[in-house]
Parts: sequence; C-alpha cells; structure tokens
Amino acid sequence: MSTIRGARERARIEVTAAIKDEARKQLAEEGAAKLSLRAVARELGMVSSALYRYFPSRDDLLTALIVDAFDAIGAVAERAAGERAETVPPVPPAERWITVACAVREWGLAHPHEYALIYGSPVPGYIAPMDTVGPASRVGLVFIDIVRTASRAEDLAVPSLAPELRSDAERMAAEFAPDVPPAAVAALVAAWAQLFGLISFELFGQFNRVVEAREPLFRQAAGDLARSVGLRAVKP
Repeated sequence: MSTIRGARERARIEVTAAIKDEARKQLAEEGAAKLSLRAVARELGMVSSALYRYFPSRDDLLTALIVDAFDAIGAVAERAAGERAETVPPVPPAERWITVACAVREWGLAHPHEYALIYGSPVPGYIAPMDTVGPASRVGLVFIDIVRTASRAEDLAVPSLAPELRSDAERMAAEFAPDVPPAAVAALVAAWAQLFGLISFELFGQFNRVVEAREPLFRQAAGDLARSVGLRAVKP
C-alpha cells in the first residue's frame, strides 16, 4: 500500500510541476491577467476537471506561481547574504547590502515574467491570500538582518527622521524589526522601494535610450542606498 501511495504522490508532484511550467509559459506569452486553467489543461492534454483537482481555480494557480517566485528570489537574496557573511574577515554590512541587491537584480533580469508577476501591475480581480506574506517578506528580511547586524555592532549611523514619520517608523520597527532604530527602519523601507524601482525601470524598458551602463548605475545606487539606511560607506 505504501508503494502505491508513494507512486501517487510522485505522480502528483510531477503533474503539479508540469501545470506550473505551462502556466509560466502562458505568463510569458499572454500575461497574468489572461492566465486560463482551460488553456493550461488543453496544452497538457488534460481535461479541465482533472486539472481542477490540482488547482481549484485560476487564483489558486496564480498564488502557487507567486509563492514560487517569491521563494526563488528570496532564496537568491539569502544565499548572497550568507556567502558574504562567511568570509574571513567578515564583509562590511554595506558590501553585503550591495551584493544582495545585485543578486536580486540578476534574478529579476533572468526571470522577467516571474518578476513582473510579483512586482509588476496587480492582476485584475486577484487578491493575494495570507499564504503569500511569508515568501514575500524574505528579501526584505535579508536587508533588515544586514542593518540589524550593523546596529548590534554599533556600526550604524542612524539616519535622520522627519517628525511626521516618527509614528509610522516606530510602528514598523515594532512590527518587523524591534531591535533596529525606527529611523533606520523608515530609511530601509524607502531604500527597499527604490531598489526595486531601479530594477523595474530597467526590466520594463524605462532606461532604454537613457542609461547604457545599467549594472554600474545600479551598483552605485545600491551603495548610495546602503549609506542612506546608515551603513558605512565602502570603497567603490
């Protein structure tokens, strides 16, 4: 009985992977708004009713793709941060920040349609469930950990904070970085948004005929943003 159950589980994993792969092809060709379970089933030679046993609705399939994308980019960020943390002597936090930012950019350029799914325009009619929150937080938590490390080492130049932002900064710090100064948390949120804005500009064509040296521009901007959250300057 266990052998049969194991075979069924393996078959389910394989079919699930095939459905996701075909759905990603549709994302590339048609965009997330036009993702169709019927079209996926047709391309795989399945009847729609069979596919519904794996994903009851289009939104369930979208959620699975979104979670996979967030997990993939999160793993890239975590790996980049971990590799730089294990060197001897330790890499300065600002260098780790730049390394992670560049790794995230490289993933986005290599996976444009998955990047667009999680950081592009919202899919009409789709509301992301709580299942996506944890995976979506992974990249941000890596940057928070870098700032936290500098703060614990008393090597963080806490940025200024406008009085109007004090309440928001304290709330954000209490929610996801209680051991980081609120001013640094507010600056970190702004820097996080700007990093992804730079990636999106490059990926979606806003830099066309404007910026040619895009990797150097991004690296320099990442260094500037590292300093904006209080990480010490590094040599170019």
